Amino acid sequence: MCQKTEPDPKTKAEKKPNGKSKSGKGSGKILASKPKVKTGPETPTEAQTYLTQVVNKGRFQKVGNTLTVQAGDTLELRCKGNPVQWAVPAYLEEDDEGRLRTVQHERYGTLILANTTAADTGEFTCYPMYCEDKDCRKQYDKGVKVFIFFSDPLELFVPSADYYEIIQLRTNWPTVLPCQVTSPLAKVTLHREFPPMEVKVDGREISFDVKKGFTIHRPKQYHAGSLYCVASLGNLRQSSTKYMLIYVNYPAAPPSPAIQASSDTIVVGKNLQVTCTVIGEKGVVVDFTWEYPGQKIERPMHTDDSVQIVQVDGQNRQRTQTILLVDEVREDDHGTYTCTAQNLQGSRSASTTVKVQSARTTTKPKKP
Repeated sequence: MCQKTEPDPKTKAEKKPNGKSKSGKGSGKILASKPKVKTGPETPTEAQTYLTQVVNKGRFQKVGNTLTVQAGDTLELRCKGNPVQWAVPAYLEEDDEGRLRTVQHERYGTLILANTTAADTGEFTCYPMYCEDKDCRKQYDKGVKVFIFFSDPLELFVPSADYYEIIQLRTNWPTVLPCQVTSPLAKVTLHREFPPMEVKVDGREISFDVKKGFTIHRPKQYHAGSLYCVASLGNLRQSSTKYMLIYVNYPAAPPSPAIQASSDTIVVGKNLQVTCTVIGEKGVVVDFTWEYPGQKIERPMHTDDSVQIVQVDGQNRQRTQTILLVDEVREDDHGTYTCTAQNLQGSRSASTTVKVQSARTTTKPKKP
């Protein structure tokens, strides 16, 4: 009886906007409501890469930013993805004892490190690979990192073969003192050897990160000297390698030399001076080299070098200058003179050309 009854067309048209399912005449199909229509790409969503640690057979735990493993235990990490590639601390990249191995399975990669030591402490990274045919490359933006401490009750610092390590302090360039601890629970302080004192760590000028050591953010002259770190954990107290900090006033950019000859045209027998000048930051060492026509005949070079502090736009600047002295000019001194100025950031050059005239070719005044 229901199937034979025709719905009123007017009523049917009015009910269309409601979005409710409606039976059509002679059809047993149900029209899905609009909110339930599935949209979007048909390709599956790419799985997110993550790390897990194999604790025991059949037991796993997800890894966070850091992980602590007792030295001597075996480390086993799993990284979801196929294929994946691992990055390990530099010390382990040179491992030739067979302690480290990686295996690629169907759905994940495994890293196994046996007979672990405090020296293995560092950052471990798993990179998923993007492959087209046989060409694969790392997806750096999707890499998963974990810093692993291999805690040793007898070694609070990562062992080092060096008693002294020389570190260069550059102006306005953050410098790291890599006194890396093997336990995140160790309390670490910074000390100066001469005079003996603890260095204040305020978090701004100098800060500490348990994963890399102390950072001097804006090195100054007074930071130079012999420094070392002291770690304490329970009843154990140990000192790190000593760091000899050498301060270098590092320039912001390569020098910009300006060159000028005492005369663009000079007569044979006269004296010539070619001046090369650099205006820059105070305390920055600038080295000069010359290229000049007289080199072809092995004419010896004589220079007059000077460094002065001068006022430029109301500021104290350093003027570094070299003057190439060419006595009793010859015809062979005709040509291009090039000055190259170099500092720790690089070098730049400047050139000028000097013409040499013979005394016989100089124009004589006409007779009246």
